[in-house]
Amino acid sequence: MTVRFVRPVSHSAYAARRLGFSALALFLIATAAHRFGPLTTPDFLALLFLSAVIAAVSVPLSLIGLMRLWQVGAEGGAAAAKGLFYAAIPLGVVATGAFYYYTLPALYDVSTDLSDPAPWIAEPQVNQQWLPRPLFISPVGRRAQFVAYPGLTGRRYEGALDRVYEGVTKAALSARIAITRKEGVELVAPDISERPARQDEQAPVPDVAPIPLPRPDPTPVPIFGNSGDVLLQGQTRTLILGLRFDLVIRLREDADTTSVDIRVASRYGSHDLGIGEAIAEDFLDRLDTELLGIAGG
Repeated sequence: MTVRFVRPVSHSAYAARRLGFSALALFLIATAAHRFGPLTTPDFLALLFLSAVIAAVSVPLSLIGLMRLWQVGAEGGAAAAKGLFYAAIPLGVVATGAFYYYTLPALYDVSTDLSDPAPWIAEPQVNQQWLPRPLFISPVGRRAQFVAYPGLTGRRYEGALDRVYEGVTKAALSARIAITRKEGVELVAPDISERPARQDEQAPVPDVAPIPLPRPDPTPVPIFGNSGDVLLQGQTRTLILGLRFDLVIRLREDADTTSVDIRVASRYGSHDLGIGEAIAEDFLDRLDTELLGIAGG
């Protein structure tokens, strides 16, 4: 009589694989919809946390499957290992975000000029949904930024405003920053009043001079910061998750030098997880490369 050994089956291992795969699929779909589609950041974060919860449930089931494999040789070892692998991705993203959330100050707006941050041309207004945040950064928050990021400072270049402006536009393009609004660019544009008009644009001289009339009062124009500042407002997104950030770059000419400051704010939430500082530093490093040789103190 032949005795056949029938291996037990670990149902926990197969359940873990299904749950882990479901968590990973939800994470990938939500990331793609947020990065390339219409999904907003608060909705994306809600789906991300949900995928992490599903992944967390699959982890103990995978461990049970591996334990059963070790103890009685139950089937499902490969399924348990796959469940752990699938769950590791969403859990790893959430764990990384939680680490930065608790180790970095709760800032959503960082600036290279703490005493006089560059003003917004048009302040971003979005529905925060379930991610409320303060209306403004307090002095306590600015001091927290200085403690956390002491190296985040502006740049000063020994060059004319137009030369630095050209470098700023190239650095912004290289850093994947889309400039959406400009203010004060007439300070760097060529003065068209000094160019002679074409023959067909020159007005004929009238035989009778017109009677001069009083000039109407000019319409007041809003002034953003210093009247000699050039402001460039734009937006950017993180490469993988597609988190949105708004920013404004300020150029200010002073004698023979031009200073450049940048302000970066996350579009949603009260904590940027340190990404705002990384965006600012990346832009400034690219700007230093573009203007190599004219950097001042």
